[in-house]
Amino acid sequence: MTNDEPDPQDHDCAVDRVDAGVEIIEPRDVPLGGPRAMTVRRTLPSRQRSLIGPFCFADHYGPDAVSASGGMDVPPHPHTGLQTVTWLFEGRVLHQDAVGSVQEVRPGQLNLMTAGHGICHSEEGTVRRFPDQDTLHGVQLWTALPEATRHGERAFEHVADVPTVTVDGAEVQVFMGSLGGVTSPARADTPLVAAQVDVPAGAHVRLPLEPAFEHGVLLDVGNLTVAGHHVASAELAYLAPGRDHVELAAGAAGARLVLLGGAPFTEDILMWWNFVGRSHEEIVAARDEWQAAVRGEAHGVARFGQVTGYPGPPLPAPELPHVRLRPRSRL
Repeated sequence: MTNDEPDPQDHDCAVDRVDAGVEIIEPRDVPLGGPRAMTVRRTLPSRQRSLIGPFCFADHYGPDAVSASGGMDVPPHPHTGLQTVTWLFEGRVLHQDAVGSVQEVRPGQLNLMTAGHGICHSEEGTVRRFPDQDTLHGVQLWTALPEATRHGERAFEHVADVPTVTVDGAEVQVFMGSLGGVTSPARADTPLVAAQVDVPAGAHVRLPLEPAFEHGVLLDVGNLTVAGHHVASAELAYLAPGRDHVELAAGAAGARLVLLGGAPFTEDILMWWNFVGRSHEEIVAARDEWQAAVRGEAHGVARFGQVTGYPGPPLPAPELPHVRLRPRSRL
C-alpha cells in the first residue's frame, strides 16, 4: 500500500527512552486514492511515536463496502528500505510486483514484500478484480530494514498457512516472528512479532510477551482493555519493553486485535512518502530514480523494476518540500 498523502512528512526515528506504562495512540483518517477512496486509519507514524520495534507504518481499514468506495486500487508505486506486510480480516487483494509475483491474499494468509534497494508493486481489492467481493477489511504494516539488508535484493513471499496457537481460549495467528511457542516461516530481518488475536466474549487472556520487545496492540473490533486500560476500535496501545505478558480482557462481544512489536530499532531512519532511508540525499535520489522509472528510463527501471499486469500507469511521486528533510524525534 502506498502513502497517498499529498504532502507526506519526513520522519527521523531515533530510539529514545520511554517510561513503563500504556500509551494510547489515536488514529487519523487518510483517504487512499481520490474523493471516493477507501479511508484508512493510520496510527504509525504518529505525533507520539514513529516506531514500535521495526514497525514504522500501520494502516487499518474496513470493513469497507467495495461497491460504494471502489475498494483498494493502488497503481504501481515504489518502496525502498522496508518490508510491506499485508494481513486481511475479510476480502481479497491481488498483489503484483517487479519480481514477477502475481499473488492473491485472503484472510489467514500473509503477503510479505521486501523492498531492499528498490521495488515497485500494485494492490487491487476491487470489484473489477473480484466481482463477487463485497467487503475489504484488514491491516497494512511496514517494517524498517536494518543497515545490513536495506540495500539488498527485492523479494516477495506468500505464507498460505500461518501457525496458530491457543492462549487462555484466545486464538492467536502468528504471521511474523514467534509467540506462544510457534514461529512464522516469514522472513524477519530484526527480532519482531506480529499476530492476530481473537479473544472470546468475556475472556481474560494472559498473553506472553518477549520482555526485550516493545509492543503495540491495535484493536480491530470489539471491546477491550489492555493492562487495565480501555482501548477503542482502531486505537493502538503502546507497551514499553520490560513486560513478560500483557493482560487482555474482552467485553460481551469479544475482541479481535493485532499485536505487533520487536526489539527497539537502534538505527535512525528517515521516512518520506514510500521511501525509508537514512538521509535527505537518499530520499531525493530515490524519488528522482522513481520518476525516471515512471517515464520508462532504463536507470530508473533498473532500480525499481516494472509491474506488467496492472491496467494503468504507475503512480508519480509527490513533490518534495522546498526545504531539507529534517530529522524528527522518535517520540
